Amino acid sequence: MDKEIYNLIRNHGKELMQSEGMQSQKEHMQHGTISVYQHCFAVAYTSLYLAKCLHIAVDQEQMLRGALLHDYFLYDWHVPDESHKWHGYSHAAVALENAARDFELQKIEKDIIEKHMFPLNLTKIPKYRESVLVCIADKICATRETLFCRNNKKQKHREGIRWNVE
Repeated sequence: MDKEIYNLIRNHGKELMQSEGMQSQKEHMQHGTISVYQHCFAVAYTSLYLAKCLHIAVDQEQMLRGALLHDYFLYDWHVPDESHKWHGYSHAAVALENAARDFELQKIEKDIIEKHMFPLNLTKIPKYRESVLVCIADKICATRETLFCRNNKKQKHREGIRWNVE
């Protein structure tokens, strides 16, 4: 793990991560055995890591905040409910609405949250390089979590992607 990136998230994402809404996401599973909270941290880390490795100039703070809030939908999508029947297509709009209600958002942050489900949602094309990186990081993390984070002991000790984000 890159300590510089980890510390950037801990320092600049602290307010968001300690908020009541983000804390509630620890109770909701995202993929496999990973909570929405852990997933958002992983996406923020991976986005910053990609930018660093690929030498892409980004607004780190806006990308970090957008990544942390990209799945700020605040419900358990695994529980059958008509309000989130089409979760894959609708949760980005719900996340943006909730994030805008609870935090002051800048334009790149809004774009990240609203458009992170591209290409599943073809009408919402990312506008900024930060949005593209978060979109890619989200797909990387979701794939990794779905394939390797299961409830069996053999997988748990090998997964190596649990984040110390308490």
